[in-house]
Amino acid sequence: MSTEPFQAPEGPGSIYVLDDDVDICRLVSTTLREFGFKTTECHTAAALRRLMQEQVPDLCIVDLGLPDADGMDVVRDLQARYDCGVMVLTGRGYLSDRVMGLELGADDYVVKPFEPRELVARVRSILRRHEKKNTAVPVRSQIAEFGGWRFVADSNRLTSEGGQEWTLSAGESRMLLQFLQRPNRILDREQLCGERDLSPLDRGVDVRVSRLRRKLESDPQHPKTIRTVYGAGYLLATEVRWL
Repeated sequence: MSTEPFQAPEGPGSIYVLDDDVDICRLVSTTLREFGFKTTECHTAAALRRLMQEQVPDLCIVDLGLPDADGMDVVRDLQARYDCGVMVLTGRGYLSDRVMGLELGADDYVVKPFEPRELVARVRSILRRHEKKNTAVPVRSQIAEFGGWRFVADSNRLTSEGGQEWTLSAGESRMLLQFLQRPNRILDREQLCGERDLSPLDRGVDVRVSRLRRKLESDPQHPKTIRTVYGAGYLLATEVRWL
């Protein structure tokens, strides 16, 4: 019986790989090590939790099909509690699973079988984004008012002029922040995903825009606040005031 390592790696580029398939876990880990990353393998959600108590890595790669937990719950927990990148790596190819993974805060979603160089490229992209986020100058205020709405970024809370309130998902909040930081400008799909690598068929951006419209628009079918600029992207058509 194999034993799961609990020696947490240190330094930049440290990655935890969670997959109950030992061979797949080893393949992912070996591929990343060949490109200079430091990896630690685990095969259960419980093992990952123990690792996270020892040290938070730069990135967690999570399989959805786990023996002791729902992989989506693991992604949700990582997003809520830790400042690290999250990549979903799974055999589930359904669009609904991909969208849900992104909505819960995963930075990217890779379906098995995967091309090793694509995996490495996506890992590097996630790490670059998190490095930029951690070294960026903090915004002076995290409360924005726009078109009768108020958004509190620290708590993902969106409040209407009439007092109706929603708590946005992590993905919706990140997208709304992208709009609020650059109002009245056309933002393409890559900008709205925080520079996430996207395939041409990825509908995650459109799903999030649709969900934001259902909250912000009086008529989501004829949006006036988040407008579609065909062939270019989306635009937040309102002034924004930061408090």
